[in-house]
Amino acid sequence: MSKKGKGHRVGQGKYPPKRGRNSGPARRTKPVRGMGDVEQLEGRNVVLEAMRRKRRPVTRVLIDERAKPSGKVAEIIALAEEMQVSLRHVARHKLDEMSATGVHNGVIAFAKPHPRITVSALLEDLFERGEDPFVVLVDQVSYEQNLGAIMRSAMGAGVHAVVVPVRRGKGLSPVVQRVAMGGAEVVPLIREGLSSALATLKRAGVRIVGADMGGRPLWEVPMDGPLALVLGGEDKGLTDTLQKRCDAVVSVPLSHGLDSLNVSVTAGVMMFEKCRQDQAG
Repeated sequence: MSKKGKGHRVGQGKYPPKRGRNSGPARRTKPVRGMGDVEQLEGRNVVLEAMRRKRRPVTRVLIDERAKPSGKVAEIIALAEEMQVSLRHVARHKLDEMSATGVHNGVIAFAKPHPRITVSALLEDLFERGEDPFVVLVDQVSYEQNLGAIMRSAMGAGVHAVVVPVRRGKGLSPVVQRVAMGGAEVVPLIREGLSSALATLKRAGVRIVGADMGGRPLWEVPMDGPLALVLGGEDKGLTDTLQKRCDAVVSVPLSHGLDSLNVSVTAGVMMFEKCRQDQAG
């Protein structure tokens, strides 16, 4: 996080928004890529979560021929049989050659991409279910491990979606999915312009809270109820443009002269502070 920016009080918007008959959002029916495309999933936990959740088709599973058919491997095999997914036992070096992450734990699978979703569609779904939106937006995350860690924390904190820019930063790569450890199967990753996404959220009455070292201590700012958390990238922090769209800017106070935290750590601290405030009522 950068050292710019001053905090100000959270504003209150009307909630939920009015939606016209012809202004409905895009539905979750169009995949990120062509229906013939697949995504590569690596690691026992990632593959197992995709098969357990059944939120998208897993089309093929490859397992190290020397892997013991017990524990998670046994469950993957059982699910593949139950779901009629193609399963092959292959030589370890074949998996090594195919691996994009370098850490496949003897299991690689292929699955259809998650359906595309927009912030507008997400909000409509949440309003119909009577749930308060909880969204995390991250600008210019350059390291796949950071985005994966954010998505794993987001799953644990009950976040409804993580939003990243269309052209900047990382998407849902094999590395992101491996580090997320199943988070990508639960929390949608939305690729959308952050300014547009924030405008949609604000119109819906969702409070926007940004993270910056010049902000107020995060426990001093109300974060319960409908909320969007905004974080900058690893190097530049929260830009002036994004700060101007925030209702409040908060910081994580640090000791021993430390001037900043890793963006994924900051995101985790903020998410669970929001959870604490919700539970405190």
